[in-house]
Amino acid sequence: MKHEISNWPRILAPRPTVIISTVNKKGVSNAAPFSFVMPVSIKPPLIAFGSAPKRHTLKNIRDVGDFVVNIPSADLIKQTWQTAAPLPEGVSEIADSKLTEVKSDKIKSPKIKECFAKLECKFYSEYVAGDHIVVVGEVVAVDIDESVLNKDNEFDPKKGSLLMHVSGADFAKVGDLIKAGE
Repeated sequence: MKHEISNWPRILAPRPTVIISTVNKKGVSNAAPFSFVMPVSIKPPLIAFGSAPKRHTLKNIRDVGDFVVNIPSADLIKQTWQTAAPLPEGVSEIADSKLTEVKSDKIKSPKIKECFAKLECKFYSEYVAGDHIVVVGEVVAVDIDESVLNKDNEFDPKKGSLLMHVSGADFAKVGDLIKAGE
């Protein structure tokens, strides 16, 4: 069956949802949800995400040079969605969403306390990709809640109840963990 090309991102779903937090030149925090996100290198540790060109997140990264990839659990769906509110520049989506800023260890942008994992990133590069900008950051610090780790100290997706984006306001959460070859 032929399908509308405009619906293609929904086919590659669900995708992990993250909240990217930044600060502007005055030190005011900003946050927004993103699901066009992926790891792109192990050495160096690089992560990339796609951003619309006019987002405050992109402007802050260009101005300050860093950002945090905060990974929320499914129980933070309302707060995650709230960070997408079209607030004026200089108004914190973190505070507006009733989330808590925490000072990062190695960069200026804050982490979000309620998220189970936080990846502090320094700006690495950016690329124009159609109607989006692909931003690449080098992960310089990782903070993860021990409650989402298995006995080998590896992330357990079921314990983390990872929030996954389908399309628009539709989300899913990770269910059963399956292994290839078993």
